[in-house]
Order: sequence, then C-alpha cells, then structure tokens
Amino acid sequence: MSQYAPGPDCKSALDNSLEANIDDVQAEEDLPRPQNYLWLSILSCFCPSYPVNIVAFVFSIMSLNSYNNGDVEGSRQLGRNAKWIAIASIIIGLFIIGVSCVVHFARKS
Repeated sequence: MSQYAPGPDCKSALDNSLEANIDDVQAEEDLPRPQNYLWLSILSCFCPSYPVNIVAFVFSIMSLNSYNNGDVEGSRQLGRNAKWIAIASIIIGLFIIGVSCVVHFARKS
C-alpha cells in the first residue's frame, strides 16, 4: 500500500482530463472544412495547359487529405494554392486556344 492516502484532487484530476479530451475533440469537429477547390481544378483540366492543371488537381486532393488528417491550416493553404494554380491554368489555356484560333484562321485566308 501507499504511505500517502489519495486526496480528493486525485479523482478530480482524472475526471477533468477525460472531459478536457472530449472538449478538444468537439472543438476540432466544430471547425468548418476549408475550400479545396476541387471543382475548379477539374474544370481547369479541360484547358490545354496540362502540366499546370494537373498540379492544381493534385493540390486540391492534398487539401482534402490534409483536412481528413486533422490539419485545418495546411488544408486551407493547399486549397488556396489549388485555386490560384487552377485560375492560372484556365488563363493559360484560354490564351493557347486564342492563339491557335488566330493562327488557324490567318492561314486559311
């Protein structure tokens, strides 16, 4: 046996730690899911700038996986990167389509 008798603090410390863990889990679940812009990166895959739009798609999937692993801030940053890369891919793709149309119609004349 122990030479010291357990005080009232011992039981309350164990009870509080369990409640604190439950509160931490509930606080993590209450955080809203940040945007991963998967729809925008899929839309950018239809543009003819293939290496860039695939990178946007990978960033959006990484954002989703990061949120599922519990890293909300990392998910937010990866989603923001996916958005800007997808927008750049769409702009590059529209530029390539425009240049190819100008070249095509200039040759026909």
